Amino acid sequence: MNFGFLKVAAAVPKVKIADPNYNCEQIAQGIAAASRAGVSVVAFPELAVTGYSCGDLFGQPFLIAQAERALSTLLQRTAQEPVVSVVGLPVAVDGALYNMAVVLGQGKIFGAVPKSYLPNYNEFYEARWFAPSDRLRRTEITLCGESVPCGTDLLFDHPSCTMALEICEDLWVPVPPSCGHAMAGADLLINLSASNEMVGKHDYLRGLIAQQSARTLSAYLYVSAGFGESSTDVVFAGNGMIAENGLFLQETPRFTMEEQMAVADVDLERMQTLRRRTNTFEAGAAHATTAYRRIALALREDAEAFAVQRTFNPRPFIPQDPTLRRARCEEIFQIQVAGLAQRLLHTQAGSAVVGISGGLDSTLALLVTVQTFDRIGVPRSQILGVTMPGFGTTTRTHTNAVKLMETLGVEVREIPIHEACAVHFRDIGLDPQDRSVTYENAQARERTQLLMDLANQRGGLVIGTGDLSELALGWATYNGDHMSMYGVNGGIPKTLVRYLVEWVADQPAYAQARPYLLDIVETPISPELLPADAQGDIAQKTEDLVGPYALHDFFLYHFVRFGERPAKLYWMACRAFEGTYEAATVRRWLGVFLRRFFTQQFKRSALPDGPKVGSITLSPRGDWRMPSDATVALWLKEVESLEEETK
Repeated sequence: MNFGFLKVAAAVPKVKIADPNYNCEQIAQGIAAASRAGVSVVAFPELAVTGYSCGDLFGQPFLIAQAERALSTLLQRTAQEPVVSVVGLPVAVDGALYNMAVVLGQGKIFGAVPKSYLPNYNEFYEARWFAPSDRLRRTEITLCGESVPCGTDLLFDHPSCTMALEICEDLWVPVPPSCGHAMAGADLLINLSASNEMVGKHDYLRGLIAQQSARTLSAYLYVSAGFGESSTDVVFAGNGMIAENGLFLQETPRFTMEEQMAVADVDLERMQTLRRRTNTFEAGAAHATTAYRRIALALREDAEAFAVQRTFNPRPFIPQDPTLRRARCEEIFQIQVAGLAQRLLHTQAGSAVVGISGGLDSTLALLVTVQTFDRIGVPRSQILGVTMPGFGTTTRTHTNAVKLMETLGVEVREIPIHEACAVHFRDIGLDPQDRSVTYENAQARERTQLLMDLANQRGGLVIGTGDLSELALGWATYNGDHMSMYGVNGGIPKTLVRYLVEWVADQPAYAQARPYLLDIVETPISPELLPADAQGDIAQKTEDLVGPYALHDFFLYHFVRFGERPAKLYWMACRAFEGTYEAATVRRWLGVFLRRFFTQQFKRSALPDGPKVGSITLSPRGDWRMPSDATVALWLKEVESLEEETK
């Protein structure tokens, strides 16, 4: 099973200007190489058969005829290759010359697409030789002895993908043809180009490609002319780029003197899922005016025999580039601050109350609250930080909690809950030695009651500390730490909370708190609801009970964002965490994630308000609406089948 992946390639061959035979030989070698790599679709640059920079030689009928003849030879030469290829060449039709992209494979031409927009400014003067697509009156042309569908209204259809083409300048216009192609159903967009190099142009081009693939929710394959093109006035560096929904998967190096090929597995199943979820995409399609012709496309039948080479970030919520990660942390922190500031000002709350445990989540909530009070001009002394030691509180977390509050300049209150919980245990007839969920949840609810009542006393708001990962797993006490008056962390997964706290620790304004912040980052994650061990250390470690947050956050991102099925989640996670978690471990915690995600929806249905900070949120008022009694049976059945397959 390839899970909707399609292996595609952008090939930059060597060219000789006005030598179709040589160029088609190079293209044939590129097709053969793509075939050996398991590629299903490979694209070559604009006018690759003749070379883009032929100039007035395009006015020579001899060159045009030789280009078609060389294409015929290419068809025969590659007839046994299972690859679909897209090749550019000049084609004469009814007294005009067109810059065309031709789709061919297995000895057949599937169709030809003419260039729509001809640049005739600065260094470009294509209108000197070529006619634009709207001049073409035919829907079929004769090419290499075949009657071939021709036009900008062609979609090349296969059960695994719908492919459409545009050529170079088509991408640079205000409304590229690929917008219409995508709205008509194309999920693989291919651009044959011959864009020359200038300082800064490459970055601009990458931006165009990224934005177009994101705007059209598609895979976008771009390939541009390289070494061998004329350098009379311009230089062609050779670009092969493959993007998917705004992210680049593969790129070839520029300015090389050798042929290059970028190969990537694009996830077209994911693109289709995103399109179904994005109702405005379908609304745009409803206004499309072009009536497209669909051409049946024959792709290789052995595609699943070639391994998918796609890699996956094991921490999808966290940018891998350190500079981008720091910028992302700052942006998220500012979103949290802005949300809390609006809520405080709107409710005219004079203070805020935060329960501080010495753990990651409450630390981040306190940091956000402090920054918010600084922003709105209210003294930090109006923030009440409350530490509530219980049966499982350790010296390490208690010390960090108190020192953090002191260094941040908030009011510190310590209210032990041992006695109150003991009374409550007697009231409900619970043996204090009973370490059941009642024992744990009673402590969480006692703490929440204290915070709520203190907020009422002070005319303030209780700031929630629970994070997105806990909401996904239901790892919160209903009407305990599950509840607050504004939850600033509700859109942030646990793996990201750690980076946010580290980012704040690096800020000069928090230098005094830095030692405590860094120690909190290193402290094992725990609710500290069960007594410590004999050495006074944390005995109840969350990840021992519900599984590694790294895995759960990975599952959460791909399950909610892209609707990935259990088998695909398992396959992706095994790749992402190879060398870290064994397959059996991934499978076990995937089952736990799915079971808890479904059964704990009732907690998410009663969430307090909180800011959305990323593409994933579980607010019942926003992105995730799910019945609390939905069954997980179908998903768990597939997880069980994975276990059988791997025995």
